[in-house]
Amino acid sequence: MAGSNGKQKTVRDMVLSLGLIMIAALVVYLFIPHDDHAPDIKRVDYRVELLTARRAASYPVAAPEGLPQSWKPTSVRFDGADFDAWHLGYRAPDGEYVAIEQSTDKRARFIDEASQGAEATEVTQQIGGRTWIRYTGGRYDALVLKDTPGGSTTVVAGTASFDQLAKMAGALKMA
Repeated sequence: MAGSNGKQKTVRDMVLSLGLIMIAALVVYLFIPHDDHAPDIKRVDYRVELLTARRAASYPVAAPEGLPQSWKPTSVRFDGADFDAWHLGYRAPDGEYVAIEQSTDKRARFIDEASQGAEATEVTQQIGGRTWIRYTGGRYDALVLKDTPGGSTTVVAGTASFDQLAKMAGALKMA
């Protein structure tokens, strides 16, 4: 009889230990902050960079006008030493990414880089009185302006749908 009492204590001690571990885990879970939401992306003010780019670039620089506040500008850069490269990134209302890319680099190389490997399709769209060619298959989908003034190439690319890309392309003003 003495032997069975020892086994009961061992099982009881194991159950108590497991219970204490579960309570400790619950306390840790409750008191350690955990946020399952995506971080809030800060809105950038790109007016100074846009003015600089429009003064320095050899082509009319594109930027959207009249987009709702739900479109959030997140990144901007102009590199006059690297083919007058202009970049303006946005977070679309649905959370997807849309970028405006312009450069005087060789058209094929620039489109491949801006669209991250997308290929031209036979589909064209008339947006804002301009003809855009759809590119798909890369990391991003893209709309490429068929005839960009000033010897540059204009690409609207990103993870957003073609509807969102078209909204951005339609809002672009070149100056």
